[in-house]
Amino acid sequence: MTGWELVYEGFDPRQERLREALCTLGNGYFATRGAATFARADDVHYPATYLAGGYNRLVTEINAHMVENEDLVNLPNWLPLACRVEGGPWLEPASAELEGYRQTLDLREGLLTRRYVLREKTGRRTSFRERRLVHMREPHLAAIELEVTAENWSGTLEVSSMLDGRVVNAGVARYRGLNNRHLETLETEEVDDESVCLRMRTTQSALEIAQAVRTRIYQYDSRISASSRLERAGAACIGHRFALPLAQGHTVSIEKVATLYSSRDHAISGCGLAAREAVARAGRFAQLGASHVRRWNQLWRRFDIGIEEREPAEAERTALILRLHIFHLLQTASTQTMDLDVGVPARGWHGEAYRGHVFWDELFIFPLLNWRLPEITRALLMYRYRRLNEARANAAAAGYNGAMYPWQSGSSGREETQRLHLNPASGRWLADHTDLQRHINAAIAHNVWQYYQVTRDLEFLSFYGAEMFLEIARFWSSITVLNEQTRRYEILGVIGPDEFHTAYPGATEPGLRNHAYTNVMAVWVLCRALELLEILPEERVRELRGDLRLDDDELVRWDAISRRMRIPFHEQGIISQFEGYEALEEFDWESYHRKYGNIHRLDRLLEAEGDTPNRYSRPTS
Repeated sequence: MTGWELVYEGFDPRQERLREALCTLGNGYFATRGAATFARADDVHYPATYLAGGYNRLVTEINAHMVENEDLVNLPNWLPLACRVEGGPWLEPASAELEGYRQTLDLREGLLTRRYVLREKTGRRTSFRERRLVHMREPHLAAIELEVTAENWSGTLEVSSMLDGRVVNAGVARYRGLNNRHLETLETEEVDDESVCLRMRTTQSALEIAQAVRTRIYQYDSRISASSRLERAGAACIGHRFALPLAQGHTVSIEKVATLYSSRDHAISGCGLAAREAVARAGRFAQLGASHVRRWNQLWRRFDIGIEEREPAEAERTALILRLHIFHLLQTASTQTMDLDVGVPARGWHGEAYRGHVFWDELFIFPLLNWRLPEITRALLMYRYRRLNEARANAAAAGYNGAMYPWQSGSSGREETQRLHLNPASGRWLADHTDLQRHINAAIAHNVWQYYQVTRDLEFLSFYGAEMFLEIARFWSSITVLNEQTRRYEILGVIGPDEFHTAYPGATEPGLRNHAYTNVMAVWVLCRALELLEILPEERVRELRGDLRLDDDELVRWDAISRRMRIPFHEQGIISQFEGYEALEEFDWESYHRKYGNIHRLDRLLEAEGDTPNRYSRPTS
């Protein structure tokens, strides 16, 4: 590691999927995992490309129940670029001996580099250097430069460059029992002897995707006129096969430029035509790289964080970790995001974990964005505003007023939390109640407030933020009930940020009483909502109160709840996580560490034993 480079020495199949995720390249519009050009989806590799907001729904029958899930769709793979010599095996670690492997993610420039040498059984040695980018300034462009050197042979080099739409969603092992074919082929087309185009469409959301790739070969900066022929592999895989002579000690550079458009893009007449035109107009890798690096340099001037440590090595390591987080954040929410209707998925646009759904993670990244590029924050808040009517419908369906945002959001803003959850430790499908995490509503209100506090963007607050905020406050008032005995207001039947506790021991219904975090945040929202009405211009307040039918009696109730909310305590004035938490059994962490080692997913381990985390509180002393 250096302060700007994440470096992997050697090839480790056990770590490859993690490396592919960490070496993902993206620009806020789409992202491609850091798989090698020779990689195919298997137990070691998972090459995949994802479009921001590119969702589709499929239905699967589970235990006689029809379960519908919305997923971030794995799109056609534009990476495949394979080489072989004189009709021999395609060169990859599975067919030849790997004699050195170094993979470098350059955070400063947004470039992924891979160097390796392959020795065939015949003794032929071929070295490779791959560089890759997903363009940070041009949202629809990506490119690969693959340099191939004949170390100790002369002969004919064959190059296969493909665009592969034979993909499914198989990136998460426990989802593989679900239906996963999200794409149907519309068209494959050879544009010319160096370019092909593939159009596909999602099966339910009818999102059309078009990708085009152009492959050219250069030697000593001059383009080689290699023989070319069209290749097809089924209805959804198309590309070109090239053949060219290569002398010992000489190097050729293969440049593959890819474009990706969707039917939701602006200023196009069709995504297929746009993809073909863009790939034809694109410059060489060096030209694309120069403008790409320039944009990353501009971003780092805004976002880089300096570290002061006594030990230079420790400072360098800390800086790398922080920059890696910022790098992936900016690949998920970038300047390209400002024109998109997307949220912030829990795992970025880097893979299929959590199905690409949007939880409350913007809560943790907005403080960084607000002070550096608040325009991104505003765009992400608009994702929530556009789904306000769906949040109102969610609240009404649950018997509440106002707006109840979903714990997991996707395309429309409906609740996307899965109804059944597979426990890999037991093999059982279990009911999933995590949609009861109502604190998502407080997080969204908090984000609106913090954005306004930093930017003083009164236009946003007046026409978008205030309406969301007031409807969220109305929800908190609606879900709160008055305990006639204690004369305190209470919130019942929720789950807090601690997802291990979803119910009381032996209870037949999910949910907890008076979760401290939830109740405190509800009070905060109600207080800020009343304050907000003092901030806005009087005319706009009248309009909002009229549109929302927000009368004085409702405001009086908000004030009363904010002053008399129940907050549970136990010994020595310590706030309880929720009412009854102090009565739970203590958990023996040491014995479970000895038994299982990694107990990160303790809930799964306990369920497999017929137990539940709902029985336990703090560890033994």
